[in-house]
Amino acid sequence: MKLGVFSLSLSVKDLAKSKEFYEKLGFSSMGGSMENNYLIMKNGSTLIGLFQAMFDGNMLTFNPGWDENAQNLEDFDDVRLIQKNLMESGIELEKIADETTTGPEHIFLKDPDGNMILIDQHRA
Repeated sequence: MKLGVFSLSLSVKDLAKSKEFYEKLGFSSMGGSMENNYLIMKNGSTLIGLFQAMFDGNMLTFNPGWDENAQNLEDFDDVRLIQKNLMESGIELEKIADETTTGPEHIFLKDPDGNMILIDQHRA
């Protein structure tokens, strides 16, 4: 299964303070905006998302179809195919993608310890 680029999505209390902190660690903004209450930060090939008041807790995030620069990959597994493979493997999903659609869609699942995983496809 090709899950796409990995990032850690962090639920932050103060986006400006978090941005400043991660910049001191060598991260720079590559997406999102302060006005939309989220930033995607990058340091080398490491990605983190900072999200203020958008969800509770932190989560692992995979973006099928993208590389670490948010550039489209030619060869990727659609989130609906990933969903099908996970369900056939007996993995329970918290949120299921609409299989009658194409393009952007997402699914949520939890690992055995309750850690949330988001598989979020942004492209067709």
